[in-house]
Amino acid sequence: MHKIKNSNKPHILCVNPWIHDFAAFDFWAKPLGLLQLAAIIRESGVSVTFLDCLDRFHPEALRKGKVKLLGDGRGPFRKKSVKPPSQTLPDLQSTGKRFFRYGIEPEWFYKDLVDLKKANPPDLILVTSMMTYWASGVSETISVVKKVFPDTPVVLGGIYASLCREHAEKHSLADQVVTGTGEEVIQDIVKEYTGYCITPEKESNHRFQQPTDLENLPFPALDLVSRLTYAPILTSRGCPFSCDYCASSFLEKSLRRRSSEKVFQEIAHWHLNYGVKIFAFYDDALLIQPEKYILPLLEKILCSSFSSDLSFHTPNALHIRQITREVTEMMYRTGFKTIRLGLETTDFSPSARADKKVRKEEFHNAVRMLKKAGFTEEQTGAYLLCALPGQDLDDVESSIKLVKQSGITPVLAYYTPIPHTPMWKEAVRNSRFDLEKDPLFTNNALMPCLKDESEMDKILQLKKMTSFISSQK
Repeated sequence: MHKIKNSNKPHILCVNPWIHDFAAFDFWAKPLGLLQLAAIIRESGVSVTFLDCLDRFHPEALRKGKVKLLGDGRGPFRKKSVKPPSQTLPDLQSTGKRFFRYGIEPEWFYKDLVDLKKANPPDLILVTSMMTYWASGVSETISVVKKVFPDTPVVLGGIYASLCREHAEKHSLADQVVTGTGEEVIQDIVKEYTGYCITPEKESNHRFQQPTDLENLPFPALDLVSRLTYAPILTSRGCPFSCDYCASSFLEKSLRRRSSEKVFQEIAHWHLNYGVKIFAFYDDALLIQPEKYILPLLEKILCSSFSSDLSFHTPNALHIRQITREVTEMMYRTGFKTIRLGLETTDFSPSARADKKVRKEEFHNAVRMLKKAGFTEEQTGAYLLCALPGQDLDDVESSIKLVKQSGITPVLAYYTPIPHTPMWKEAVRNSRFDLEKDPLFTNNALMPCLKDESEMDKILQLKKMTSFISSQK
């Protein structure tokens, strides 16, 4: 529990909820949206507390023994078996999959809330949400919050809230569900529930006059995290593409960028003040206009006194067309360790159903440049879309083989049906489950758009192909 106290102003509690899923792992994930709001709120001098139900380094976890930590900052969450939502039970029983709560123990969270109530009860509670199919984790989190603070307003935002607003309003237990970009409405929310106007104390900061200008936002309050083994970084929001399977263009209406200088300042801030050495870029458009954004940023990092201490990862797909000799060389010199390419398919024919963001020769050129720069097969992977509605899985097998032949790692990206995307209606028609009944049915672990057991068997074969490839490295 971390708190910044000012008794003359309201106290706001920010909560990152549990994950309910069949599988989950800390892939450099932090609730950046919520921590961005926490930074905005506390900049006006308001008291902020952050409780993280996914805290791998919670004091109680440390007391129980050593927490597993990989060299790149990632690691497994604690987990316990739980029951899925009751309306999903009849359908899920046939899958044989076990359902888990990932994160801290409920009694730890309850005690943190009780301690907070004794010390400084909040006037407003903000809860975030991520994947739509983690909805039951959100409702369980809010149910515990309500036990301790029954009269304190709870406002839910985030991806699940934005994509499944009606479901969230009905099932989350939140007093209000907010959709869209949080920094554009946070001032009104705080004013409505606490009567206090959070205007920046720094007169030069004109964020509330230009809420869409990322340049004016403070750095997300990652310092509220109990232990920073890595820092996720966003250099932009939104994406210039509108892929049929992706909700990025629904959640962010346009591509917004931060200057290379601002991003460099953030990296330097977390490294010099908090000792962070591992950074993960979660952009959907990291390499777009490289000469204006990523290349100047990498140049600034290379010219710094601490460049040799840092490592970088790109878990989100990089756009292959933007990969040039200069980009690959600079990324290698700067210390990038994980590269993921947004290939999707190696069916480059005009009749292929996937969005055409790359041609065959562009993919092979990108791979050659990455190899020439020094990136290894273990470091470089290409995402291949799998289990799409109506997809021919033989095409996926061909793509795995071609990627392997190119000398990099094929990485299967299993399709998740997402409301408000062009592919949603097709997914609803093709799914074995009633996707509109509960968000859990959209979970890609269920591969909801596979037609029958033969396709499930085929997926297992494809998994073995990629596992075999990985084991041979």
